Amino acid sequence: MDVGTALRGYFDLTRAGNAITSGVLTFVGAYVTGGAFEEPLAATAAVVATIFGVAAGNSINDYFDRDIDAINAPDRPLPRGAVSPRGALLFSGGLFAGAVVLALTLPPLAIAIALVNLVALVAYTKLFKGLPGAGNVVVAYLGGSTFLFGAAAVATPDAAALVLFVLAALSTLAREVVKDVEDVEGDRSEGLNTLPIAIGERRSLQFAVLLVLVAVLVSPAPYLVDALGVSYLIVVVPALAILVYASYRSFEDPTRGQSFLKYGMLVATLAFVVGRAVPLS
Repeated sequence: MDVGTALRGYFDLTRAGNAITSGVLTFVGAYVTGGAFEEPLAATAAVVATIFGVAAGNSINDYFDRDIDAINAPDRPLPRGAVSPRGALLFSGGLFAGAVVLALTLPPLAIAIALVNLVALVAYTKLFKGLPGAGNVVVAYLGGSTFLFGAAAVATPDAAALVLFVLAALSTLAREVVKDVEDVEGDRSEGLNTLPIAIGERRSLQFAVLLVLVAVLVSPAPYLVDALGVSYLIVVVPALAILVYASYRSFEDPTRGQSFLKYGMLVATLAFVVGRAVPLS
C-alpha cells in the first residue's frame, strides 16, 4: 500500500467535516459566553481538543464496527483495506491523547466535560448503540456538550450557554429518533433494536414532538434573564417554528422532517450568535 492511500485512509477515518463542525460549535459556545476573544488561547485549545476528540471517536467507532461496515459500508477505510484495525486503534489513541493534553490546560469544569465526552465516545458503540434510545441520548448529549465545553473553557457558562446546550441536545435527540424511524426497515433486517422498533414508529415520533415542545418552552430563558437581547428573540422565533414544523412533518415524511430539524437547529445556533453580537435592548 502506498503512503498516499494510507494517509487518505486515516483522514477518512476522522470524518473531518464532522470533526471540524464540532470544533466550530465549541467556538460558538465560547463566543456566546463572551470569552472567545478575551481568552483566545483557551478557546483555541477547546476547539482543537474537540476536533481531536470527535476524530478519535469516529476512528474508534469504525474499529468496533469494522465487521458490520464490511457489509454495509465497504468503502470505509477499514473494509477497503486502506487502514489496518491495529492502525486505526493506535491512530484513535493518539488523537484521544492529544485531546486530553489540550483539555488539561483548561478550567476544571471544562476538563470534567471533556473526560465525560471521551468516555462516552469510546463507550458509544460497545455499550449504548444497541440499546433502544440510549445511543440517541449519547449522541444528543455529545452534540449539545460542544457548546457547553466551549463556554466552560473560557468562563462560567451563563444562561445563554446552558440554554444553547439544552436546545441542541433536545433537537439532536429529536432528529436522531426521526432518523431511526426513517431507517426502521433496514435496522430491523439487521437485527437492531432501535427506539421505533422497540416502542413503535408513531410513539417515537410523538416523543420527538414532545422534545421539540420542551425546547420551545426553555428557549426564552436567555432573554428573560437578560443574558441576550431582543435580537436573539427575532432570530430564535423562526428557528423554533422550523423545529415545530419539522417534528410534525416527520409523521408524513421522516426524511424531510429530520432535514428540517437540522436546519432549525442551525438557525437557532445563529440566534445565539446574533444575540451576543447585536445586543439590542
